[in-house]
Amino acid sequence: MKDDSLQLFETPAPRTVPVLVPMPAAVPYSYAVPEGMAVEPGSIVQVPLGPRKVIGVVWDGPDAGPVNAAKLRPLEKVFDCPPLDKNMRMFLEWVATYTLSPPGLVARMALRAPAAFDPEPMIEGLRFTGMEPERITPARRKVLDMARDGLSWSRSGLAHAAGVSLSVVDGLAGQGAFETIFLPPPPIVARPDPDFGGQPLEGPQREAADAIVEGMKTGGFSVDLIDGVTGSGKTEIYFEAIAETLRQGRQVLILIPEIALTASFLERFQDRFGAKPAEWHSELAARSREKVWRQVTTGDVRVVAGARSALFLPFEDLGLIVVDEEHDPAYKQEDRVFYNARDMAVVRARIANIPVVLVSATPSVESQVNCLSGRYKRIHLPTRYAGAALPDLHLIDMRRHPPDRGGFLSPLLLKSVGKTVERGEQALLFLNRRGYAPLTLCRVCGHRFQCPQCSSWLVEHRFRGQIQCHQCGYAEPTPNACPECGTLDHLVACGPGVERIAEEVEKHFPDARTLVLSSDLGGVKRLRLELEAIANGEADIIIGTQLVAKGHNFPLMTLVGIVDADIGLANGDPRAAERTFQLLSQVTGRAGRTGRKSHGLLQTFQPQHPVMQALVSGDAGAFYEREIAERERAGLPPFGRLVSIIVSADNRADAETHARQLRNAAPQSPGIALLGPAEAPLALIRGRHRFRLLVHGRRSSDMQAFIKDMLANGPKERRSIHVQVDVDPQSFL
Repeated sequence: MKDDSLQLFETPAPRTVPVLVPMPAAVPYSYAVPEGMAVEPGSIVQVPLGPRKVIGVVWDGPDAGPVNAAKLRPLEKVFDCPPLDKNMRMFLEWVATYTLSPPGLVARMALRAPAAFDPEPMIEGLRFTGMEPERITPARRKVLDMARDGLSWSRSGLAHAAGVSLSVVDGLAGQGAFETIFLPPPPIVARPDPDFGGQPLEGPQREAADAIVEGMKTGGFSVDLIDGVTGSGKTEIYFEAIAETLRQGRQVLILIPEIALTASFLERFQDRFGAKPAEWHSELAARSREKVWRQVTTGDVRVVAGARSALFLPFEDLGLIVVDEEHDPAYKQEDRVFYNARDMAVVRARIANIPVVLVSATPSVESQVNCLSGRYKRIHLPTRYAGAALPDLHLIDMRRHPPDRGGFLSPLLLKSVGKTVERGEQALLFLNRRGYAPLTLCRVCGHRFQCPQCSSWLVEHRFRGQIQCHQCGYAEPTPNACPECGTLDHLVACGPGVERIAEEVEKHFPDARTLVLSSDLGGVKRLRLELEAIANGEADIIIGTQLVAKGHNFPLMTLVGIVDADIGLANGDPRAAERTFQLLSQVTGRAGRTGRKSHGLLQTFQPQHPVMQALVSGDAGAFYEREIAERERAGLPPFGRLVSIIVSADNRADAETHARQLRNAAPQSPGIALLGPAEAPLALIRGRHRFRLLVHGRRSSDMQAFIKDMLANGPKERRSIHVQVDVDPQSFL
């Protein structure tokens, strides 16, 4: 018989909570909550995981209950920062489910600044006590006059404001004129003022801004697409939406591709709002990232301008998301968690019940279709701001106007460059290929220099004296002799890169100031300085890669020459035509933005290609209509769905066998077809062999359930085998 009196001394079972830890686990782990510790869903905690201590998030769901609760390891610490709110947790859960990613890896993207989880330390400051020393020098008088209002000051701030050295302030403090107090840390950026400045909008721009702001006043979720030609004032229009959100007391997120290169955008923002937005991107110093993360969660930062990862910042009260250049492929992350930030921005806005504004001169086909179906509201701006004219575009048929032997620039393009430089204006030559030449081979034996770890050629970078792989980064000094036959001085560079075009330009225009703009020629600081130099007219001829298509404003640029307009069409990417049209439209749009008469010349061997005809005619509508019809006919996105599966391994046989077994494990599902496996176009990267399966389904197909069943019924990943799933792939290599 059980002794009831013993029940009085039984220890109650500890409370347990599920915790999402930053590792590829399918579900949260259960932990015990120590007595006296207060946690709730969203609390950021430190927990033991094996021999390590890791950061985790208390997740939603029922407690684990009393079964074996005493054996659970306890939470070690609750960080003193706001918990992730319900909307943020729902967003992270949605991303994990849609992308078929482990929830812990998705949550880790919201916890990118661990040092920010505890409050920033207070800053030691000074306050005037009312006591004045007997001896007053002019320098001391300045300090006392400045501090007499009773406000609190930091030591350096008071010295700077009074125009004296720190020793003067310290001397006064030592004689009792100041008492020590502690001040909260200053914000990383000042608060933007929605009524600070701004250009007066007129005509279509004013109507567009009014339409967006009026829709925002009603509240709730909505998607507006600002579809305007380059230079049409799209930025000023969405600045009005930002101003309205700030007046409502809410926060704003602006997503920009390659934010680290767009210093001009930050300056435009400051001119409009009197302060810069907080930045968030991979080039940001660790200390700055910590400050931004912390002050976003507390609401001290009101506007963030960032790259795609900024979408996972835990805002205190997010009221608007803007996705600038929404068509840009840089919004697609293809590492660990595969997601498209544009699409996920719409999801986050829908969950938070807030508006999102998409912006582009060349919107994606997906966004165009959403506008046609009524899911998005399209705001069209067919003309440039302040009456500036679009550049006149013309094709150069390279079959009729070939370059000189050994060259890559047509005489027609060279003549136009010369005239432009003579007028004191700038010319841009665009080639989306880094380095000097994409291939080096031996004239004697035909040996081609290939990466030892990848199925790609080594690209010559003559400025650095190297040949380099653009897939894995492998590099070696540029050789003088063929490693196959040993012949000296018979290596030949095949094809052009931007460095080779620069060499040709310098031969034709030796007195012109030439600048090569490429991501591999320096860090972010150097690129920002070079972009500033171009905007200030310190270069005559610019040779650049796709960096120049990122929304920059070059006042003196009146000629854009496309060296190889066909380069993006020569692959099996179903979006090849769309991407070529977008890229070339953006590049040619750099010309004539300040009202000067401007031209664009496109060198092509396919002048009758629909993309080329759409570009020179300026009929974007006809191009999109044709592209949408082809996608619908083929059942390709957005009318169908794709999932790419890459199986990789250290040896080819393992990768192929695993891929075939996966295919055999796939369920039968009406409306879903499984293609492959076949070797990926890039069959070897970083020493890993790659096989690819492509799942093609209807728009209504449950692709996630299909993939889950196939992975569950298929072989487990063993040894070096890795399976990578990409829902809505953008790359097909």
